[in-house]
Amino acid sequence: MAGKLKVSVLISGRGSNLQALIDACRAPDFPAEIVMVVSNRPDAQGLFRAQAAGISTAVIEPRDFPDKVSFDRAMTEILESSGTGFICLAGFMRLLSPEFVDHWRDRMINIHPSLLPLFPGLDTHRRALDAGMRLHGCSVHFVRHEMDSGPIIGQAAVAVLDGDDPDSLSSRVLEAEHLLYPWCLELVARGMVTVTGDTCRIAGHTTALSPLVSPARS
Repeated sequence: MAGKLKVSVLISGRGSNLQALIDACRAPDFPAEIVMVVSNRPDAQGLFRAQAAGISTAVIEPRDFPDKVSFDRAMTEILESSGTGFICLAGFMRLLSPEFVDHWRDRMINIHPSLLPLFPGLDTHRRALDAGMRLHGCSVHFVRHEMDSGPIIGQAAVAVLDGDDPDSLSSRVLEAEHLLYPWCLELVARGMVTVTGDTCRIAGHTTALSPLVSPARS
């Protein structure tokens, strides 16, 4: 398929969402390809996933730069030298500078383990349990200056079950993430997503799904 969107993925850890994106991109008709994986940690397991898939990798360590701005400029230089036109954040555990976010505005998305705008930040599964939520989930959104904010492309919900702890809930949400992230990237790469103000419009998005009710009716 010609004209695929050239994507780089930024990671800091094990790269399970990276793997979901790699697997999706293997399909001949998928409209995006991963050209580079960049990590701020040399020990990130996701780097080995990328290398196993034949994807170029780069490690940029913050300690090698005097400040956040110079670090982010170095990332942009490496990304653009690879032909990157779009960025997926997949567990990249570092706040980005406003300059970087502005440079990649509407060309950078993130996946977050909650139904935003609920529970931005860390420890989302415990916070959902503490709040007594019956539904929890994940969101894919365009990146803006404020942490875990920006126009939402898609969300996936899972039921919170009696007896759940943060680990069991996290496991089900992660399964949903692996379905949602490639789908949202596909929508973007096919030109079906338009950002208008603080929201996204999805072309042709007319399918009505049955509501997910928790606790389920017997």
